[in-house]
Amino acid sequence: MTEGPTDADLLRAHLDGDTQAFAVLFRRHRDRLWAVALRTIGDREEAADAVQDALLSAHRNAAKFRGDSAVTTWLHRIVVNACLDRIRRRQAHPTVPLPDGNRDSDRPSAPEPAAPPEDHETKLVVRQALADLPAEQRAAIVLVDVQGYPVAEAAEILGVAEGTIKSRCARGRARMALALAGLRGEPGNGAGPKPGDAGHAAGGNQQAAQTVPSGPGASQPLPAPAEGRDER
Repeated sequence: MTEGPTDADLLRAHLDGDTQAFAVLFRRHRDRLWAVALRTIGDREEAADAVQDALLSAHRNAAKFRGDSAVTTWLHRIVVNACLDRIRRRQAHPTVPLPDGNRDSDRPSAPEPAAPPEDHETKLVVRQALADLPAEQRAAIVLVDVQGYPVAEAAEILGVAEGTIKSRCARGRARMALALAGLRGEPGNGAGPKPGDAGHAAGGNQQAAQTVPSGPGASQPLPAPAEGRDER
């Protein structure tokens, strides 16, 4: 039995002027929101910024929450939309990397666990395969296959039909199956996956859940908000 105020109680208290209620709500869901953002956007600094922007937006627009979904679903929707907005802006305005040593953002903000060379290579391949998916497919894969959300909840978070989530996941799994073929000792140079590989791609995505890093990182000072848009 859950002790203490519910998410809805905390949101109402925030609207009633309780200055600590939203902070409690944020801490309750911070780790999962951070994990979704990091795996969706693929960059630690951008993910932290997206989470912070989204939570500032949620803080300022809490009165718009109508209670037609769970509070956590509402928070996840704002975070994922903030990530998708950043991905689209990055694709529209790509940046040119500076030489090594001249960009702090090229260095991870926290050390990742040490791994044998082959495990590190696998991690990079899986991470790149996930990053190469179209943004909408990536978001669906992250929510359903990596984070384990039911299709119905993922559909609520992304603001689309359940059939759309299933379609995006199926297409994303097929693309990842091809990209990860080399990890199973199969040719990956343009040859399609063997029969059954598209269904087996979920195994690759479970591997993504283990290899794409996560961790708390959304507790930095908050920048200006960027309200996300529902992807239809």
